[in-house]
Amino acid sequence: SRPQKVCLCPFLPVHPLKVSTCLYIIQHPAEESRVLRTVPLLAACLPPDKCKILVGRRFNEDRYPELATVCRNPNTLILYPGAEATNLEEVAVMSSSPSVMIIIDGTWSQAKDIFYKNALFRLPKQVQLKPSISSQYVIRTQPTNTCLSTLECAAVALSILEKNKSIQETILHPLQALCAFQLQHGAQIHHSKEHLLKNGLYDKPMPKNKRKLRRMELLVNNVKI
Repeated sequence: SRPQKVCLCPFLPVHPLKVSTCLYIIQHPAEESRVLRTVPLLAACLPPDKCKILVGRRFNEDRYPELATVCRNPNTLILYPGAEATNLEEVAVMSSSPSVMIIIDGTWSQAKDIFYKNALFRLPKQVQLKPSISSQYVIRTQPTNTCLSTLECAAVALSILEKNKSIQETILHPLQALCAFQLQHGAQIHHSKEHLLKNGLYDKPMPKNKRKLRRMELLVNNVKI
């Protein structure tokens, strides 16, 4: 649905990737209206039965019985970093069964709201990615240098679970093209909030909310938040 000269179709895989892992993308409603969202690119790289998108803020067993069944499956993982999360590489080594992975799509505050206010999402095993790569989604501001877009999270996670590094490269290809096109047509590179604060480049008013101000102080002092 993009103009021909910035069409991303040539950068998508010719055929959907063959993967055994099924992704459930839990998308905050605000993401639907974003022009440069990454989930449509992810969905275009995978078979429809391997990338299921559910839009909403609240998910309960009565309205989402299929999701409830998925969350109770012992092979289901939820990608959400935190003290309780295990590194995905460790889980992938211990398990050979096809997995189901849940990924929350939204801003960090939106994802936090969805994770903590839906009891279903505390049932699967919580996993996280090692902060070893920087985001290539440079046309959107991230909190820190190692925060990744939903597509990037899925690309890295699938490459680990499927034990196939080329999956990551294939899924990231359309994202790289998207960013290149946007930069060619006037977009600016967005450094992370962490980078801006540390280099004295943050030009917005500092928040009056003490909690938000404390989070900024933690970013500057390299404290994991």
